[in-house]
Amino acid sequence: MTKVFINGSNGTTGLRIVDRLSARADIELVSLPEAQRKNPQAQAELAAQADITFLCLPDDASRELIDLLGDQAGRVLDTSTAFRTDARFAYGFPELSGAHEAAVKSANRVAVPGCHASGAIALLYPLLHAGVLAADSPITLTSLTGYSGGGKKLIAEYENPQRDAGLKSHRPYAVTQAHKHLPEITHVCGLAETPVFQPILGDYYSGMIVSLPLHLKRLPGTPTLSDLTALYRAHFKDQPLITVADANFEPYLAANALAGLDTMQVFLTGNDERSIACARFDNLGKGASGAAIQCMNLMLGLPAETGLTLG
Repeated sequence: MTKVFINGSNGTTGLRIVDRLSARADIELVSLPEAQRKNPQAQAELAAQADITFLCLPDDASRELIDLLGDQAGRVLDTSTAFRTDARFAYGFPELSGAHEAAVKSANRVAVPGCHASGAIALLYPLLHAGVLAADSPITLTSLTGYSGGGKKLIAEYENPQRDAGLKSHRPYAVTQAHKHLPEITHVCGLAETPVFQPILGDYYSGMIVSLPLHLKRLPGTPTLSDLTALYRAHFKDQPLITVADANFEPYLAANALAGLDTMQVFLTGNDERSIACARFDNLGKGASGAAIQCMNLMLGLPAETGLTLG
């Protein structure tokens, strides 16, 4: 039995991890007595004893706990933004390359990707790796997400029967171009410039779609939709959690189509002149809890999809 400590199990990410792991016969969930649950020293002691610890905490609380643990004790997966550009942490997106997968498997410290960042990086990294985009290419991203990514307070606001009428429409936010996932996207993809990024909150619980517009005629080799679909399929070949769909396979794209699942769809829309690359997934699945469990599975020598919901 693998002993797993979920520190912050009452938040949306922690609750989904608890739900997935509670059904597994190979996992024993361990926790602190109620009186010690907010004691950082007690948290650190249990994290050092557990086989795996998930940190589902605010950034500052995650930093405090990692400082208490030091560099060696316990194997930790952090779901905050605190360590996603920290060289001490493996970046928890194993599908990006063999090196990323190997780093996760051997790591004592893993930074789980952010939800918007997961979609953006899934679209950008293969194109940059193949030379279709350059590091200094001007990048624009849009991401439509369900409100669950905002945590309990935002969920309560959206689910209040007396909510403000403004919550019933899509709402662009982080309009000053300072979203917390931008450093992660820029760092992991090796971009020379920070992308223009517009996240949008939708009036639904979970699911998201991240989009990347592309002028195909301006790209090296003038690739077609078929060329880029083939490129994505080659990059994500044999990955159980990421599938690449045919271009223009749906006339309308529901951002919550994969809600409740731990998978991601990558696909293109448009034509051979102007296209939009899209990544669709659950912001609490492949965008948070599902990605965290995937990384834990690899750290334990298990198939990546163990205990996850694939559809």
